[in-house]
Amino acid sequence: MKKILIFLSLILLVNPLWAQKKLIQKLLSNEKDTTRKASFMPIPVLGYAQETGFEFGLGALYSFYMDRKDTTNRSSNFSGTASYSTKKTYNISLKGDAWTPGNKYHFIGEVRFKKMPFNFYGLGNNTSKADEDQLVQQQFKIQLDAEKTFIKNAYTGVSVGFENYSFTDKVTGGIYSSSPIVYDRAGGSVLYIGVSQSYDTRNSNNYPTKGFFGRITYQYAPDIYGGSNFTGSQIKVNVRNFWSLAPKVVLGVQGLYHTVQGTQTPFYLLPQLGNDEMMRGYYTGRYRDENLIAAQAELRYRFMNRFGIVAFAGGGKVFANGNLSLDDLKPNYGLGGRYFFDTAKGLSVRLDYGVGEKKANEKRQSGFYISLAEAF
Repeated sequence: MKKILIFLSLILLVNPLWAQKKLIQKLLSNEKDTTRKASFMPIPVLGYAQETGFEFGLGALYSFYMDRKDTTNRSSNFSGTASYSTKKTYNISLKGDAWTPGNKYHFIGEVRFKKMPFNFYGLGNNTSKADEDQLVQQQFKIQLDAEKTFIKNAYTGVSVGFENYSFTDKVTGGIYSSSPIVYDRAGGSVLYIGVSQSYDTRNSNNYPTKGFFGRITYQYAPDIYGGSNFTGSQIKVNVRNFWSLAPKVVLGVQGLYHTVQGTQTPFYLLPQLGNDEMMRGYYTGRYRDENLIAAQAELRYRFMNRFGIVAFAGGGKVFANGNLSLDDLKPNYGLGGRYFFDTAKGLSVRLDYGVGEKKANEKRQSGFYISLAEAF
């Protein structure tokens, strides 16, 4: 009986260790999965800021092919993030990017709900750290896009979206409440409809090594809610190109232009410089205005199927309508690492550290990012 108990104990001990070993071997394996099966990757959301306290939560990405037999079918990706902080802030987002069999239809969707503090610095391309004003923002956003191909590689689409914002000024008397060019301080709602046109020759929608992607969207917000709510339009242009310089080296470039046209545009709808995809290293919203122009290049070295490193650099700025100039472009540059959890689809966990400008009497702007999928 004693021998049986010892034998069973060894089995209970060895099985979890063996399972862990197999999982580690799978996560580090350099072999490429050719079965085109679905994949799922969770990542923790951890962070700390004085305004939010300790933030914790979970993010995940689920990817699959609608037609596993068709090797040209692009992968459909769905991601979600949910986080909460010790100062009772929360952020919930769901994103979807789906391709039907034959890539005939393309659907994009996003739902976001968050309540969290953020720093407001005023409007324009030369805001000052000394004007930092702490606000609390509550946002609800939903956007749906549907595209159909009529000509090879070209997609024509329509979109509809709704956004609602509300703001609380934590400390009155700052630039948020005193600036005469900040409109609709309390928040408001906007409903818009739009059209889009894209052209896409990339060999992958997750980790392209060659090809071109270009997309232009036009969205119009009619006067539905009245009052100070926004009525006008916005245009977004996004172009990318990729070249394979060597078997494991890829160069990618991206250009972005975003403009909002209307009278007394609410500050929360103005394009903002800086995020985890473009102009990495800048606090999102440090610079905002009616127009945003930015470009970046990224050199990617995937030295193993599972791992890669990148170096990136770029520049950009915001400016008011009718004041286009390439003066005062703000630089950014940085390095990053990649772990490919789905080597066949090219899906990765991304760690980037970006650096921005150094203004007089301020620390150099910088930021660290942990994200799913490539920046562009």
